[in-house]
Amino acid sequence: MKIARFSSPGEDPRFGVVDGDDLVVLAGDPMFAGYETTGERVPLKSTKILAPVIPRSKVIGIGLNYYDHADEMGQEPPEFPLVFLKPNTSVIGPGDAIQIPPVEGEIHFEGELAIVIGSIAKRVRAEDYVDVVFGYTIANDVSARGPQENDGQWARAKSYDTFCPLGPYIETELDWTDVKITSRVDGERRQSESTEQMIHKIPQLIEYVSDIFTLLPGDVILTGTPAGVGPFEAGQTVEIAIEGIGSLINPAKNRT
Repeated sequence: MKIARFSSPGEDPRFGVVDGDDLVVLAGDPMFAGYETTGERVPLKSTKILAPVIPRSKVIGIGLNYYDHADEMGQEPPEFPLVFLKPNTSVIGPGDAIQIPPVEGEIHFEGELAIVIGSIAKRVRAEDYVDVVFGYTIANDVSARGPQENDGQWARAKSYDTFCPLGPYIETELDWTDVKITSRVDGERRQSESTEQMIHKIPQLIEYVSDIFTLLPGDVILTGTPAGVGPFEAGQTVEIAIEGIGSLINPAKNRT
């Protein structure tokens, strides 16, 4: 099931189930209110699709979680998940502009599968991970390489406003074990790899991360990016596609 968060002219954001070219409108946020519908159907083309979730507390990133990406970054594959945070103010939705800040160095895209947490979770065992997952969406972990190299840690590099596009939908029934992630800049393919190549798999990530933080409904875990990350500039468009979910497309512009 694909869940969309959307807006219509003159209305507050709502949630709907994607059904062909329509959205079946839900009575509330399905993460808390379930899947009761209002009986209304809205054509997708008449809506603006928003970020499917705005995390109430945090976006958790996982670095160097594909062997080929660790190699291209000149790093050894980490023995344990490499964890960092992005603020919820970095989240934008499909079609929203990634704003390029005036910093030295390149700005890179990183296409990733993202986990949306559906319940309060603390010290979850790997074998119980499905109990706390609401679904999966697409993320672009935008990164400013100059600050990342200069600061000696990743907070500034990963945290600028607009540096976490999410969307377009949350897929609640995805088999994440072997789906392809494809990233394109202005239509040119830059990344193409299967989630099968993750170093630390999703059950282990949830076990590890939930031992550090209490996870709250709506929190998002970015599961890492495969090889092929690279620069993009203002005026270009980045598309991240994941089988079974769709495509997340964002233009880039210079911050004003």
